[in-house]
Amino acid sequence: MVRGKVLGKSIVLIILIIILVFFGLMWFDYLGVIRAKKIFAPVYKLIGLQPQTTETVSSPDDLAEDDLDNARWAKRLEALDVRTEELDKRESDIEIAEENNAQIAQELEDQKKAQEEREKTFNNQLKMNDDRDRNIEHIVQNLNGMQPKNAVAILEKMDDQDIIDVLRKADADASAAGQVSLVAYWLSLMPSERAAEISRKMANKPNTLDDMEEDEEE
Repeated sequence: MVRGKVLGKSIVLIILIIILVFFGLMWFDYLGVIRAKKIFAPVYKLIGLQPQTTETVSSPDDLAEDDLDNARWAKRLEALDVRTEELDKRESDIEIAEENNAQIAQELEDQKKAQEEREKTFNNQLKMNDDRDRNIEHIVQNLNGMQPKNAVAILEKMDDQDIIDVLRKADADASAAGQVSLVAYWLSLMPSERAAEISRKMANKPNTLDDMEEDEEE
């Protein structure tokens, strides 16, 4: 009799398990987790339920579609990273180019200023030379109009280079006018040592006294 009771309980448990499994399958099918609509369709109609017709993301097709979307997004992100790197590199190249251009512009500006300074110096030198030439011409004209002794007195107060320039100009003006130059006479009235020194320097034809002194040192 005990065996009969145990057997009865086992049968009841088996039936209960089957019922639970059946309702569990119905519920999962209703939610769309599994596909058993054809099997449970009469039951749904009997109890007036509309089963879930959409497929869950856990279905194989949805999982494949999600993987494809993820792969597409991954490629897009990768492409964006590559594009970002290209833009960063381009920006860096542009900055380097701008720095180089700024440096070149600064060098050109410095060269322009240096050239302008050289031109200014050259023009000033020309002006000084023109002024000196006019002064020399004026001195020669004055000396030619003086008594030789008075002219020599003025010459002796000058430095050697100025005397040489004046005497050369006087020679050139006399030659151009077809007249006799007074240079030799002026030199004869100077102290002999000073006259000899002036004559020697005129014969060497130095451009400046500094050039003459360098020649003497050599």
